[in-house]
Amino acid sequence: MKKRTVIIAEAGVNHNGDINLAKKLVDAAANAGADYVKFQTFKAETIVSKTALKASYQVESTLNKDETQFEMLKKLELSEDDHYKLCDYCQLKKIKFLSTAFDNEGLEFLNNLGIDIMKIPSGEITNLQYLKKIKSFKKPIVLSTGMASMLEIEQALNVLQLNKNSNSDITVLHCNTAYPTPMNDVNLLAMLNIKNTFDVKVGYSDHTLGIEIPIASVALGAEIIEKHITLNKNLEGPDHKSSLNPKELKEMVKCIRNIDEACSGSGEKIVSESERSNILHSRKSIHLKVGLKKGEVLKESDFIMLRPGDGISPMQLSSVAGRAVNKNIAPFSKIDFKDFD
Repeated sequence: MKKRTVIIAEAGVNHNGDINLAKKLVDAAANAGADYVKFQTFKAETIVSKTALKASYQVESTLNKDETQFEMLKKLELSEDDHYKLCDYCQLKKIKFLSTAFDNEGLEFLNNLGIDIMKIPSGEITNLQYLKKIKSFKKPIVLSTGMASMLEIEQALNVLQLNKNSNSDITVLHCNTAYPTPMNDVNLLAMLNIKNTFDVKVGYSDHTLGIEIPIASVALGAEIIEKHITLNKNLEGPDHKSSLNPKELKEMVKCIRNIDEACSGSGEKIVSESERSNILHSRKSIHLKVGLKKGEVLKESDFIMLRPGDGISPMQLSSVAGRAVNKNIAPFSKIDFKDFD
C-alpha cells in the first residue's frame, strides 16, 4: 500500500524579507492542504562571499542586475524572531513549520526550534562538516540531490546513515536545480535509480513550471514532494517565476491526494464494490440467433453473445454446444441450463 505523500510547500525566500508576506505564504500552504511550509534559515555573511555573483536565473528575476549574491540574500533573511513568529503562526494554521539551514549555526538553531525533520539543500550535499552536524541530531533527514552524481549521493549517505544497516530515516529527493528545469532535463527515472541503488525512500523536489511532473513522480512512488510557492509570480525575487501560485498549489495537492487514494489498494485485481453492478449490464450471456424446436441439438453457429450478463457465460460455450433443447426457443432468446435435457 502506498503511503500518504508528504507535501512540502517551499516558501523559501519568496517572502522577500517581509514577515507579513511570509505569513500569507503559510496561509496559502495551509489552505491548499500541504503538510509542511518550508522557509530558509541563513545569514548572508556565513553562506556567501561579498563578491559572489548571482546565478543567471537570479539575475533575470531581480531588478538590480548589478547587485551581488550577498546583497540579494541579505534582503531575504529571516531573523530569529521571525522564525519564532512563523512557528507560532504555523501552529495556529495547523500546518508544520520547516526550514532549511545553510550552515552549522543555522542547524543548531533549527534543532532547538524543535522541527521534526532536518532538510539538506542540494548545495550542501558535499559539505562534510554540515552532513556530520545534521546527523548528530538523530532526526529524520531529507536530502536533496540537485547537481549531484550517484557517487556524491553515495558519499553523503555513507556519512548520514543513522544505523549502519538501514537508511530508513533518510529520504533522498531527486532534484534538478535549474530554475525552471527544462522538461528534457527532468530525468524522473533517476528517482527510481536512486531508490533501487541505495535502498532508500525517495521523493522529488521540483523546479519545473506547472504541476504535472510532481504529480507524475508521486505515481512513480515519490514519498515526499517539495514545490516552491509564491503569492505572485511577478514579484521581484529569484524564485517567484518558477513557483506555484496558491490556486496551482491547491490543484497539485488535490491531484496528489487523488493518486494517494488510487494507489492505496492491496494490489490484488478484484471486482470492486463500485463496479460490481456493471457486470450485469456490460457482460454478455449466450443467446440464440436462430429459433430452435424441441429436440434440436445446439451447434456453435446457433449462438450469439448478447447483454445482459445474467445468463450462461460465453466461457461455458463447450458445456452448451451439442446438447438438445427440451422446448421450442425463439430467436435471440437467452438460454439457461434448464432448457436442456
